[in-house]
Amino acid sequence: VQLQASGGGLVQVPTGGSLSLSCTASGNIPSVNVMGWYRQAPGKEHEGISCISGSDGTRYYTESVKGRFTVSRDNAKNTGYLQMNNLGPEDTAVYYCLADHCNPRLGSFVTDFASWGQGTLVTVSS
Repeated sequence: VQLQASGGGLVQVPTGGSLSLSCTASGNIPSVNVMGWYRQAPGKEHEGISCISGSDGTRYYTESVKGRFTVSRDNAKNTGYLQMNNLGPEDTAVYYCLADHCNPRLGSFVTDFASWGQGTLVTVSS
């Protein structure tokens, strides 16, 4: 199943603002066991920031987004979501969602992919 993140783009979000990203699937999202959110800030490596299990809803957040970001999924709508609140310039990055490459219990993420797909740009102005 291929996942595609959207909801960012050319709009700049002011510091302290909020933005919701969506993750849509090319196939049947209930078949996605875990859904991971990642981002790549300018000049930095890709990092996993959140992971949600489809079987029991277990969620993981990396420390830098904990308390500000909320991950969810709606299997009926075939969509996942990342609600981002209290955004800061350090959140400026290209955001991606991927299927089945993270573990919400361990907080582990696979990041050595040859291709990451398009992603969606989030820009937070200072």
